[in-house]
Amino acid sequence: MKAAMEEPLLAATGGAEKNGGEEESLVVSEVKKQLYLAGPLIVGMLLQNVVQMISVMFVGHLGELALSSASMATSFAGVTGFSLLAGMASSLDTLCGQAFGAKQHHMLGVYKQRAMLVLAMVSVPIVAVWAFTSEILLLVGQDPEIAAGAGSYIRWMIPTLFVYGPLQCHVRFLQTQNVVVPVMLSSGVTAANHVLVCWLLMHRLGLGVKGAALANAVSFLTSVSVLAIYVRLSPSCRRTWTGFSDEAFRNVLGFLRLAVPSALMVCMEWWSFELLVLLSGLLRNPKLETAVLSICLNTNSFAFMVPLGLGAAISTRVSNELGAGRPQAARLATRVVMVLAFLVGTSEGLVMVLVRNLWGYAYSNEEEVARAMKAKDRVFSSSLPIDMAT
Repeated sequence: MKAAMEEPLLAATGGAEKNGGEEESLVVSEVKKQLYLAGPLIVGMLLQNVVQMISVMFVGHLGELALSSASMATSFAGVTGFSLLAGMASSLDTLCGQAFGAKQHHMLGVYKQRAMLVLAMVSVPIVAVWAFTSEILLLVGQDPEIAAGAGSYIRWMIPTLFVYGPLQCHVRFLQTQNVVVPVMLSSGVTAANHVLVCWLLMHRLGLGVKGAALANAVSFLTSVSVLAIYVRLSPSCRRTWTGFSDEAFRNVLGFLRLAVPSALMVCMEWWSFELLVLLSGLLRNPKLETAVLSICLNTNSFAFMVPLGLGAAISTRVSNELGAGRPQAARLATRVVMVLAFLVGTSEGLVMVLVRNLWGYAYSNEEEVARAMKAKDRVFSSSLPIDMAT
């Protein structure tokens, strides 16, 4: 009798242990999948971010006014252009991800072409805004010298605008297929090439600050060219890229219904940081405050590439699982990435505090700039764990 009662109990216990082991196995498997995706994406995003960081560093060693003007222009370009294009391109995470999960492979190429077409059209009015950057900055009370320098710098960044959109579309087209190593490698080639490009344009050709702005377009063009060649020639994209199609011109409004809310979500967060640089130009010492705050935000932008990589990975995982009809797997992926993001934020905050006394000198030779940056960077680093986890 006792043995008969123990058998169901042992069976239940064994079943619970088995279920617990299966759950743990699923979590470990999900962590591996996300790290496999996020690792190359994080490196790729860091290297893409390094491009504009290197340009600002080169300009910073030309003087405080040059650094302030370039920083103001970069922030204005982020608010009015790059954030909008990146946000609209992020709709491909959903469209391409679900199409790939549902095995509608040819639609990935159609969505990519449609996004490139829409982003090119959106870039045209942005050019008009950039052409009057100096006047706009003066209108909102910015320092005349900084406004004039920013206007000149951003006009030389206009070619970058028409390269940035296709680059974002190619990156998302590949990442939703779990093809992320080429993104990392192309970004590595671009970052390594960018130092030489900046030196050639700024010093060898004598373009100065304008050369740093133009160098962004040259380097991003290198990156998108590498990815375009890969998409055309690689066997891994044979089913998803079948050539140009007139389907890209259809249902543009349907694409915009998803792209516009996606852009708003990205823009709201991006603007909240970049507007601080614009507002710093209204302070008592605008050249110093703009230079210092831009270094802090540039550094934080660099740090945020890690959670952005995790975000891109989770977007791919969730859209793939939903497209394949597995909502439970999508829910598990979301829980796992929250833990990973918190751990990353805590680690990066610690690193930023440790290097606070040295980091300012990478951007400027001015002792005043480096000293003023230390205090501000501590404030920004303290917000990393909370912001990344959300």
